Order: sequence, then structure tokens, then C-alpha cells
Amino acid sequence: MTNTLDFIEFAPKAGITVKGLIVILHGWGANADDVASLFPFFNLPDYQFIFPHAPFPYPYSPTGKAWYDLKVENMYEGLTESRQLVIDWLQSLERITGVPLSRTILSGFSQGAAMTLDVGLKLPIAGLVCMSGYLHPGASDIKTKAPVLIMHGRQDEVVPVQAAIKARETLESLKVPVKYEEFDMGHEIRPIMLELFRSFVLDVLR
Repeated sequence: MTNTLDFIEFAPKAGITVKGLIVILHGWGANADDVASLFPFFNLPDYQFIFPHAPFPYPYSPTGKAWYDLKVENMYEGLTESRQLVIDWLQSLERITGVPLSRTILSGFSQGAAMTLDVGLKLPIAGLVCMSGYLHPGASDIKTKAPVLIMHGRQDEVVPVQAAIKARETLESLKVPVKYEEFDMGHEIRPIMLELFRSFVLDVLR
């Protein structure tokens, strides 16, 4: 376990004013390279992107990373440490990038989406994007009501769509503004999701 996060970064071309920061957390067993490969498809040249590697090793692959353990016997082990690490790291990004949290979109896929909801609702962040994710148990410690975009596949066999529905209902009950979209797909990211992601960013960070 490190005390910071390694990451991949893409900044706008020289001379372009940065309009905001987008942070994307990968899923369990993947790494930052996995989601960073999507960068060209976001079509947001005025925004800085950061893709962090999770802090824990993934037990089934030498290149995979995890935000916490998902094996039944150790379910959620490491979540407390990972949560605090991500919070501290996100708060340090303003100093590193010059972009405040109020101009930062936090997003993630699968386990990274669960971390996005967990951490993002505790910080004064601009908006959250949850792709094929879920809420951690007992998620009610909300300090901000940043808008949330939830996107999920109806045929998702890894994180069933019921998890997305529950997340939407829970957040709405806590008066968090939610935009919810379902697609005929499995546990994946498709171009239509990136188009909605882009529209959400442009709407939130006008």
C-alpha cells in the first residue's frame, strides 16, 4: 500500500486553457492503462484527464490492481485505507494541476465507479459518473449533492442492473440529482456511454 497514487495524465495542447479536470478510476483487476485507452474517444480537448492506478495488487494477474478485495472471505478489505488515500490524493490534485475540485469530474467503471460514489459524495466536487457500478453498503455519509450520471447494462452479469437501480433510488432519497441511463449490453463501456459522459461534463462544467 502506497501513500499516494501513480497515474497516467493527458493535458490539453499548449496554449489551450484548461476548463476542468476529469479523473477516471478503473475496475477491479484492471489498471489505469485500461481506461486511459479510451481517452481519444471522449472528445474533450479542453480538459485535463487523470487515470490513477489502484493501490492494491490484484491476486489473479501481475498487472492488475484493486481498490479493495472482493473475494468473499475478505470482502471490502482495504476499502477504508483506499477511501482515505483517494480522498487525500484528490485534494492534492488542485495543487498539482491548478484545477479546483469545483471544476473536477470524478468517474469510474465497476469497482472504480463504486469508489467514485463513495469518495465523490464526501468532497466538494463538480460531478460524478458511475459506469457499471454500485454503492458500498451503508452509503449515507454525504457531504455534497453533486450531480451524478449512472450508466449500466441490462445484461450485466458482473454487477447486475439492480445495483444501479438501488444506487439511483438511494441517491435520490438523499436528494442527490441523478441522471440514469440503461443500455442493452453487458459489463462494458460503449461509445454511446462516452457521448453521454461528454454531454454531462459540458453541462456540469459550463
